[in-house]
Amino acid sequence: MSGKATDLRAALDAQADTILGLFADSGYEYIEPEILQPADIFLDRSGEDIRTRTYVFTDPAGAELCLRPDLTVPTCRYHVEHGQTGPGTVRYSYSGPAFRFQPGGHDELRPREFDQIGIEYFGAEDSETAEAEVISLAVEAVRRAGLDGFQVKIGDLGLFNRLLDGIDMPERWRKRLRHDFWRPQAFHETLARLSEDPAARVDRELDFMGGALSDRVDETAATLDQLLTLRAIPLVGGRSVQDIAERICEKAADRSAPPLPQQTARLIQDYISVTGRPRDALHRIMNLIVAAELDLSTSLAAFARRITLMQDSGIAVDSCRFLSEFGRNLEYYTGFVFQIEYDTPAGPMPIAGGGRYDTLLSDIGADRPTPAVGCAIHTERLLAAVNGDY
Repeated sequence: MSGKATDLRAALDAQADTILGLFADSGYEYIEPEILQPADIFLDRSGEDIRTRTYVFTDPAGAELCLRPDLTVPTCRYHVEHGQTGPGTVRYSYSGPAFRFQPGGHDELRPREFDQIGIEYFGAEDSETAEAEVISLAVEAVRRAGLDGFQVKIGDLGLFNRLLDGIDMPERWRKRLRHDFWRPQAFHETLARLSEDPAARVDRELDFMGGALSDRVDETAATLDQLLTLRAIPLVGGRSVQDIAERICEKAADRSAPPLPQQTARLIQDYISVTGRPRDALHRIMNLIVAAELDLSTSLAAFARRITLMQDSGIAVDSCRFLSEFGRNLEYYTGFVFQIEYDTPAGPMPIAGGGRYDTLLSDIGADRPTPAVGCAIHTERLLAAVNGDY
């Protein structure tokens, strides 16, 4: 190892000792999740960005594995496999390598292998208190590492989901908008398509099926299978005939459904455009909700309480920025999310981030729904920011 590499490793180790000491003093048990993980969990639950950047391979026994692209899912698997899914709270901390392909080429600040330090907090029934604890520890960790002048960005996927729940629309449309939330361009295109005249919608998949459409997925799948076989058309993209049939049936239902009212589409657009200081954003959202005569009082009260708890924990809330369309790039998040960023000549660089993911533990085998919130710190980026290496 060169002298420069040795110095970097020593600096990263010293930084890790500082941060892990903070987490230990706060009651987080240190664990070491496995580096090799089942690929399907990440491919199914993490979202498009991580799916395209995960190193996946097949072992000699035929099992599809991956190098962990983050440590949240491995920590959840550790929790489930060690039988700690009963009632009560559990706090974990960890430190170790994660691996992601870098499409634009890797460098010192975008490495394919990088260190990640984080915490995960499972089982807390008081959501806002747990969220305030995690974000305040993340902020304190980067401060103790020597970083000043960073920005904190927050969002609330739970509030967005409650907004959709309160709007009269087919459930398949809610599902589609939620799926596209992490892809802003796709989201706005979907919203525009749902609010246009159904007669103007042209779809090659429906035209391909012609008059053989059925409102039953199994009948459509059988017809589609026959058409593909007769025309010798192969399946591509990993989608099954059943998957395609479900999509075709949804589109067929859309063709006869009345469009989303323009007033409703504008409400969603107006909500997505809300950004600014958290208290100002809350006020704007409350005005939108009142004007729309929706009841989101529980979610809005949780938003307000979280802000107060963050302020009480030492975070300068008025210096934070709320963005209603912010959801990070991991699709297992279900509620509050945050990101700590540092300005560089190339733009804001994410240093740390996290949030709430209440369905992930159940999805990977926990025997009961388990509230969960956590965060992770990209230690190479943090050290570079502290040293002014950007």
